[in-house]
Amino acid sequence: MERAAQGADGGGGSNSSGRRREPALEGVLSKYTNLLQGWQNRYFVLDFEAGILQYFVNEQSKHQKPRGALSLSGAIVSLSDEAPHMLVVYSANGEMYKLRAADAKEKQFWVTQLRACAKYHMETNSKTTPSSRSRSLTLLPHGTPNSASPCSQRHLGAGAPGVVTITHHKSPAAARRVKSQYSGQLHEVREMMNQVEGQQKNLVHAIESLPGSGPLTALDQDLLLLKATSAATLSCLGECLSLLQQSVHHVSQPSHKPGASENILGWHGPKSHSTEQLKNGTLGSLPSASANITWAILPNSAEDEQTLQPEPEPNLGPELVLSEDEKSDTEDKEETELGVMEDQRSVILHLISQLKLGMDLTKVVLPTFILEKRSLLEMYADFMAHPDLLLAITAGATPEERVICFVEYYLTAFHEGRKGALAKKPYNPIIGETFHCSWEVPKDRVKPKRTAPHSPASHEHPMTDDPSKSYKLRFVAEQVSHHPPISCFYCECKEKRLCVNTHVWTKSKFMGMSVGVSMIGEGVLRLLEHGEEYVFTLPSAYARSILTIPWVELGGKVSISCAKTGYSATVTFHTKPFYGGKVHRVTAEVKHNPTNTIVCKAHGEWNGTLEFTYNNGETKVIDTTTLPVYPKKIRPLEKQGPMESRNLWREVTRYLRLGDVDAATEQKRCLEEKQRVEERKRENLRTPWQPKYFIQEGDGWVYFNPL
Repeated sequence: MERAAQGADGGGGSNSSGRRREPALEGVLSKYTNLLQGWQNRYFVLDFEAGILQYFVNEQSKHQKPRGALSLSGAIVSLSDEAPHMLVVYSANGEMYKLRAADAKEKQFWVTQLRACAKYHMETNSKTTPSSRSRSLTLLPHGTPNSASPCSQRHLGAGAPGVVTITHHKSPAAARRVKSQYSGQLHEVREMMNQVEGQQKNLVHAIESLPGSGPLTALDQDLLLLKATSAATLSCLGECLSLLQQSVHHVSQPSHKPGASENILGWHGPKSHSTEQLKNGTLGSLPSASANITWAILPNSAEDEQTLQPEPEPNLGPELVLSEDEKSDTEDKEETELGVMEDQRSVILHLISQLKLGMDLTKVVLPTFILEKRSLLEMYADFMAHPDLLLAITAGATPEERVICFVEYYLTAFHEGRKGALAKKPYNPIIGETFHCSWEVPKDRVKPKRTAPHSPASHEHPMTDDPSKSYKLRFVAEQVSHHPPISCFYCECKEKRLCVNTHVWTKSKFMGMSVGVSMIGEGVLRLLEHGEEYVFTLPSAYARSILTIPWVELGGKVSISCAKTGYSATVTFHTKPFYGGKVHRVTAEVKHNPTNTIVCKAHGEWNGTLEFTYNNGETKVIDTTTLPVYPKKIRPLEKQGPMESRNLWREVTRYLRLGDVDAATEQKRCLEEKQRVEERKRENLRTPWQPKYFIQEGDGWVYFNPL
């Protein structure tokens, strides 16, 4: 717990000059150190008079030299939702401390004191600075002469055209004059950034030209970090420049609205090296990894897991899956959080340093240690962990109640699809790979949620020993295509005359310090008893902060519509703003289109609490963390076919569980080699792949034998 200590003079009152000294604030905070060590408790001392935040290993070492110190003059102290009770201190010189307090009260106390100290020293420095009406911040390399002098200006004009000087004017008249010049100046900045891009390419070339051995190599940790951060910095600056240009453009032409794909500036970010070297050659020479890492989220595309596809078992048509063979799933639900090893960090930094903003990651082979121990097909099944809410849709008495029930189910489906908060990726399914499972749902649990609100339930697994007292929900998924990588899944409940048919493929791109994954395709929920079809789409997913604390969020706008009833819904998954804001926010609106009436609104977090407000004034709250989770039933490995997900990936999974990533990589390589051989065989014979369970109809895929 923090405390206020007396000043160093010991008197607690005044120093030799007669001016009162402020006490120092001391206490333990958790500090994010690095990828390897993560969060560590450190003893912090805030010296109000000096305006410095220092930290030590522990309280006993506070009289020794501090492990680190941060000047608070001009610093920004902000709150963060990345971790509980987290705050971030950004110093004026670019340093940053990520800190966590023990509780919300302690966090707010530190934030208040840090901000007060930063403000005091900022104001003090402003009063003592001679030229306070126009301050210049110059983006110069260390050791470059200050641009304020005429001599240095002549020097910069001749040899450094890429230097940017930002001037803050306090005079309103000066601000108005500068505003009128924004457009031309931003285009000058664009040209400067193009020049900086060339310099960054030269830097990367110089690093990669270093010898493979010796005191300084191309795989030096600091050089890899320099490559990665320089590329990401240019990407972020490009986005900021684009936003500024759009702002000026809207002011000058308010009626013009540029399209999402319009590039106003024409600056496309730093150009990377050819993706060819990202396939097998370049990464193959890097050290092998030896533990798991928390990084990516969803498979990016086909060539991530399988550079080419293997010939699955002979396609003998749909298999008969016996329900009596299925047993309750006993697999671990959480991914193990293991530390990041230095050689893994080298691989990631080397990979990121060669990616370009917006690059499609189809051709990029990601290392084995970022894998989650399940297939993407099984992840889709895990989205069905609340089947009672799905089956309750048919029990709705009116079309309005049914569409609202579907929206409630949709918003609660995603949190169980993620195994914890870790940003990892499932195995990319192989063409012909299948996954089968089922759920048994007690009939007394299936009720329309609005007319019979769900009582607070424990997170225990609802079970029943009597099949006659439960509904059976069956699920089958199959990878039906390689280019593009299309996954299909179908589930049905014959007793409730309900089925869902979905086809989706993932397309990912690099976004600087994030990876974005688009879920392309759609699903259809059919309620045969009512003759209704609900067409829905899926949100995008993002792995954020891939070099610091990786975490996952959903984003984008999705739609749900029923042509027969005229009801539709719009669901928006909000991504976290750069500064402030909450994570995992979602809002939804259900409308009856013929009358243009809003019948329901919802807001909250898709992995937390959701609040629904109906047009009659009623409200309801659903806490996704307390909803009962129904375990899926799946056949044991010895009864699964060779192309069923768990059996197909069993050796890779086994070695990942043991922490032997080298062996897991070798098993993955064997699968890929078999895929290459069989893919070439099919190409030579010009034999198209025929899925077992799904048939292509137009741009979509449908189950071969639906209800």
